[in-house]
Amino acid sequence: MGGMPSVLPDGEPMPEDGSLPASSLQGAGDRPLAFYLHVPYCATRCGYCDFNTYTATELRGSGGVLASRDNYAEMVAEEVRLARKVLGDDPRPVRTVFVGGGTPTLLAASDLVRMLDAVREEFGFAEDAEITTEANPESVDPAYLAELRSGGFNRISFGMQSARQHVLKVLDRTHTPGRPEACVAEARAAGFDHVNLDLIYGTPGESDDDWRASLAAAVGAGPDHISAYALIVEEGTQLARRIRRGEVPMTDDDVHADRYLIADSVLREAGFDWYEVSNWATTEAGRCLHNELYWRGADWWGAGPGAHSHVGGVRWWNVKHPGAYAAALAEGRSPGAGRELLSAEDRRVERILLELRLRDGCELELLRPQGLAAARRALSDELLEERPYEQGRAVLTLRGRLLADAVVRDLVD
Repeated sequence: MGGMPSVLPDGEPMPEDGSLPASSLQGAGDRPLAFYLHVPYCATRCGYCDFNTYTATELRGSGGVLASRDNYAEMVAEEVRLARKVLGDDPRPVRTVFVGGGTPTLLAASDLVRMLDAVREEFGFAEDAEITTEANPESVDPAYLAELRSGGFNRISFGMQSARQHVLKVLDRTHTPGRPEACVAEARAAGFDHVNLDLIYGTPGESDDDWRASLAAAVGAGPDHISAYALIVEEGTQLARRIRRGEVPMTDDDVHADRYLIADSVLREAGFDWYEVSNWATTEAGRCLHNELYWRGADWWGAGPGAHSHVGGVRWWNVKHPGAYAAALAEGRSPGAGRELLSAEDRRVERILLELRLRDGCELELLRPQGLAAARRALSDELLEERPYEQGRAVLTLRGRLLADAVVRDLVD
């Protein structure tokens, strides 16, 4: 969860003051408001990562001083103040905040709390607000976690990826096996209500037994949420270059399918239920509400280099480089690089794309005639659940989840 892609889309220029069309704020009071705060720093770059992140070496020069870790919390706070100006008298308290990266916990805990305080000061929080940060297992300790908790964070997501050392090595992950599990216990001791572990399956060299061991370790640690993602080999990454040179084998879709079935079986047996194709939780309260708001088309403001935002059918994205981001804010300008105004058709298609991945699925009335015909075929092919279909909803079966991308493509036609 979390993370900003390294390539920005095309779009029209963003106004220098960041202003939005009046139409985007109509009916805002009926929509939840969320904040995503991007921290672009990493100690090292993982071989599979294609997110908009930077190591200290990569930031040296080219605005590196402006964009240093030392003043980063204040930069984000400045963008939050800009959000307040743009959204005007919007009375909505913030429902969720998600701090992602990068590695947010490379910053001091006080910096993450300062960023959170900026949102609290400008907007206020809903009474039951969900406040999450991602964390690298090696960059936190009990004192750090306690400071986050006392500062208002109540959910934390640790990047575990695998319990096997040789798998972590292929991924260029620097933490040691066992550390993520220990972090869960430390987070619980610090008072965190909800804890997630992120896993990746399908890494070259990973066996079924390796994957089962990772799942067993994750479940045994006692989180109430587990995310499991198939490894995607992105062009331009170190892993893609290694595969191209023949140093490691290419990932395999059939292996991914087998690993997903293993994950769903193990997690269900351990009391986890799926609520999105790649996410399982032990309770409804344990779900990541922030991501659910994304998937359901709510409003969110993304602060930080390369961060994306969406308010009332307007989507925009910030400049990628931390130096350019810092310079824009220092000059009193919006760091927005571009934006697009979504049409009614764009929003219909996006609802299908995102909602079909959820346990509740999407309404059949969103589909055009060709999409409805495709839904009938998917039902007969046992890719959609029968009872929800009869009630007017398209909900993926387990087999449908394995083919989710293909089912979505058919239904949006």
